[in-house]
Amino acid sequence: MNKVIYIIAIAGCLLAGGCKKFIDVNKDPNRPSSVQEPLILAPAELVVTQSLYAGNVSTIIQEYLQTMALNQPVPNSGTYFMVQSDMNGDWTVLYATCLNNLARLDSVATLNGNTNYSAIAKILEAFCWGQGTDLWGDIPFTQALAGAGNYTPVYDKQEDIYKGIQQLLDDAIADIAKQGVIVPGDDDYLYKGDMDKWQRLAYTLKARFYMHLTKAPGYNAATQADLALQALDKGMTANDDDLKFPYQGIEGQENIWFQTFLPGSTFILASGFIDTLKARNDPRLTYMVKPAKETGLYTGRQIGSALGSLEAYSRPSDFYQGANAYNYVVNYSEALFLRAEATFIKSGFAAAQPIYQQAILSHMTKLGVTSGAVSTYMTARGTLTATNALQRIMEEKSTANFLSVENFTDWRRTGFPVIKKVLNGSSEVPRRLLYPQVEVISNPQPQQSAKLTDRVWWDQQ
Repeated sequence: MNKVIYIIAIAGCLLAGGCKKFIDVNKDPNRPSSVQEPLILAPAELVVTQSLYAGNVSTIIQEYLQTMALNQPVPNSGTYFMVQSDMNGDWTVLYATCLNNLARLDSVATLNGNTNYSAIAKILEAFCWGQGTDLWGDIPFTQALAGAGNYTPVYDKQEDIYKGIQQLLDDAIADIAKQGVIVPGDDDYLYKGDMDKWQRLAYTLKARFYMHLTKAPGYNAATQADLALQALDKGMTANDDDLKFPYQGIEGQENIWFQTFLPGSTFILASGFIDTLKARNDPRLTYMVKPAKETGLYTGRQIGSALGSLEAYSRPSDFYQGANAYNYVVNYSEALFLRAEATFIKSGFAAAQPIYQQAILSHMTKLGVTSGAVSTYMTARGTLTATNALQRIMEEKSTANFLSVENFTDWRRTGFPVIKKVLNGSSEVPRRLLYPQVEVISNPQPQQSAKLTDRVWWDQQ
């Protein structure tokens, strides 16, 4: 059997919650089984990057960001309609499918002395915990993976979860330093066992999570920027460091965004995203977006408006939506934009400007934008001032982080890019997700009364 098909078959078992031959998600992750690391790592990487990062939650967030739109009658998720049961599957993916199996990988690898595998597990755990708490706020953390029968874990404060995330990343870096004898190979779909890249990812994630707290209660922006800059000195150094999942492109193994934008989903790109690129004369428009089939024009759908012809709207280009395209999860451009923002906080706009320009260039280079088009765009958008620096940094970061959930966190903590309530929106723009109905029923907590427009702990200013 083709190895990729084999891995996807295992991942399918994980998503279904079965296939005990591989992993029993109801088994205590602190009691390692006989399953070996390669059989856990590859499917875990798939479900983290696809089912969690680019799954149902991601499409909803892209609607809130007005990057994607549904060509469906209102109300729908794009006009902020949501019930708690909508989140049941995503909560299960986070805990039962992703975190439980990463904890199992960590336990098995630690028992076997395979510290490279345990490091990867911890880094991906930190990534998952970060996405979970950024979307829901307080969530089960310290008691979440205690094993079968633990149906009512306590909800930890988001601040404590953030401390735990940083500790996980520190522990992962320490595991890498132990220079374990066994190094992952083809079972590591993300970096092929290149532990230097995994380490640079860990430091980049540390910087990301430090910058999330620049306006958190009791935290200081300058201090967080200092911490981020220290981490970034050991973080990603080139586009080749991008964390991205590869796809073969044959039937059943297509890129997740290829699947998401199939006509049956009615997903297309939103006018907010496309019109922004047009307004800036951004040369990336033709590299990131396909023209509509019916008109040949670059057209996004206004969320909340009357139904239109599905083929009158644009979809992502093959760079992002091609059947064999990479799914970009964390990228070097983000690392540069984090450095630009942190430098702006510490040293002002003039010091941040060359880093900001380098960040734009890194994304345009990856897309294949011509040098002349890059130069023209830099003339128009490459200059920072004291008044426009933060806005431009975050706007350009949002473009380079196309289809990333991280853009939702950046908007909430900075206010940029500016997002306004959509046509026929049932509330103001959401700032979080609802807790799932299954959790409300099985583990009731006071936090579960939160509305979509309520703020998580770090989003208080």
